[in-house]
Amino acid sequence: MIQSYLKELYKKENKNVQFNGTEYKLNSRYKIGKININNKLSTLDMLNQSSQKIFIENHDLNGAYEGDIALVQVMFNPKGKTKAKVIEVLDRGVSQILCMVKDKELYTIKENILIDCEDVRNKEGDVVIFQNGKIIQKLGTIYDPAIDEIISLSLYGEISRLDPYSTDIKKAKDDKRTDLRDLDFCTIDPVGAKDFDDAVYFDEGSSTLYVAIADVSSYVQEGSSLDIEAQKRAFSIYLPHKVLPMLPFELSNNLCSLVPEEDRLAYVFKMKLDIKKQKVTSSELFEAVINSKRRYTYEEIDDILEKNDKENYFVKLYDITKLFRRARLKNGYDFRNEELRQKLDENNNLESIQKEDSTPSHSLIEECMLLANQEAAKKLKTLGVFRVHDEPTQPKIAKLVDDVNMLGLNAKLKSDVHSTIVSIQQKAKNVGLEKEIDELIIQSQQQAAYSSIKKEHFGLGFKDYSHFTSPIRRYADLVLHRILKTGKIPKDIEETCIYISQKERDIAQLVWDFEDRKYARWAYKNIGKNIEAKVVDAQNHLAETTENIEGLRAHIENYSGEKLFTPLNLRITKSDFISKKISAMVL
Repeated sequence: MIQSYLKELYKKENKNVQFNGTEYKLNSRYKIGKININNKLSTLDMLNQSSQKIFIENHDLNGAYEGDIALVQVMFNPKGKTKAKVIEVLDRGVSQILCMVKDKELYTIKENILIDCEDVRNKEGDVVIFQNGKIIQKLGTIYDPAIDEIISLSLYGEISRLDPYSTDIKKAKDDKRTDLRDLDFCTIDPVGAKDFDDAVYFDEGSSTLYVAIADVSSYVQEGSSLDIEAQKRAFSIYLPHKVLPMLPFELSNNLCSLVPEEDRLAYVFKMKLDIKKQKVTSSELFEAVINSKRRYTYEEIDDILEKNDKENYFVKLYDITKLFRRARLKNGYDFRNEELRQKLDENNNLESIQKEDSTPSHSLIEECMLLANQEAAKKLKTLGVFRVHDEPTQPKIAKLVDDVNMLGLNAKLKSDVHSTIVSIQQKAKNVGLEKEIDELIIQSQQQAAYSSIKKEHFGLGFKDYSHFTSPIRRYADLVLHRILKTGKIPKDIEETCIYISQKERDIAQLVWDFEDRKYARWAYKNIGKNIEAKVVDAQNHLAETTENIEGLRAHIENYSGEKLFTPLNLRITKSDFISKKISAMVL
């Protein structure tokens, strides 16, 4: 392949290419390779399979972009990285590039790189698709907040989610199932929930917990077009204003959803509990038909639990789950969990931030789901779909100790990681810094992932753990259901686990990209506004708002060495809702 590019350069009388009668040779100061774009520093993948790493500053790309074949001039640097600059784009990649028109030029939205496009006729601010040297489609304008969804979905390869999702859904058979319609199952979910994965019932007399999960695998046959699309999506995407589901709404919000007073197919764990020893003594797993008697919201259950009527069904179940939680935390961890949810107005602008704390009702349902997830993993041998979480590395734990000591905690490394973290949490509690220190502890953790091989889950303190309880919104759970039903491990199980782990990270990045752009638009409209914040990243001079529009992160222009979590009064000075960078000054 490289010879064909050299031949074309030779024909154009490029003096850096020589021909000896049999082959073309390129001056050693020049290289040909494929461009690999990164936000700060791009690289050249050599076509001759050389292991040499060549870096390109993005301002030296000269119109080249991801996948393009380019001729570069190498600038050797004996004291650092070998860098180069693009001399000529030899062959355009086939990838579509999301761009924006700015000053009659074309720039990539992701990295703000100038793209070589000779005929830019679009208006200032137009968001377009560039491919094969030309603009092929206009998507909208950057000045319309509705474009943010299209931008985020395009950047992370999920734009097809906006296409109609229709496929053949065959009615599932309900014969040979255990009939549990007489049991008083109920669902407990957020107010706005539309897809109900799980329902619970507790038999007080026999201390038996039933966890019923939507039986998605009875509707989504392995290898079907519906299954292929579900695997491609891998997860539902939850944006502040909408859900982009993994499954068609006909399934996720209707046929599979465990709505009240409707017969539904379920995959059910029946678990006998030893309440004194806080463990499951035996469990059965079977296909069933249930009829949920009522849908509860978290707020309704919290109101019931607050009254603390010891004869109430939910109060009794909550008291039991509290015992199991206490036993779990001997090996696992309890982090202060506060989710911030953006609320958008009718024009797709950020209107407010809603806090969602972990309340007793959340804890009740979480402990029930954790038991089912554990039991599912226990029924597998060494292969399957597992949710794993590695222990933090020693360097990260050492850094954690250093960071908290800078806050005056006087923490020390203990004999093991668990003891170190628990000790740090106790010291944080003594000085009223539980939330802040938990943020640092979470940052020190490894990322949880899916694995085809059984391993421990460090954060939960479990030896056996998987994801069983959400097949409507997670493909991993759907695959696990099939394995548990058939006993067969798919041949591509390792590749599937790697794929869905990466997909999970990509979707998280997509949601953050969308939310950060909403924050930046709000900041742009509020330049000059004073905001209360705290330092959250001393190294990169970042502060995060703590009131009104919480969670907004701004770069401190006049940072003067304030310690982590120092409260600040800031004034917004700049905001770019393309790069999502917000700047502020300490008052």
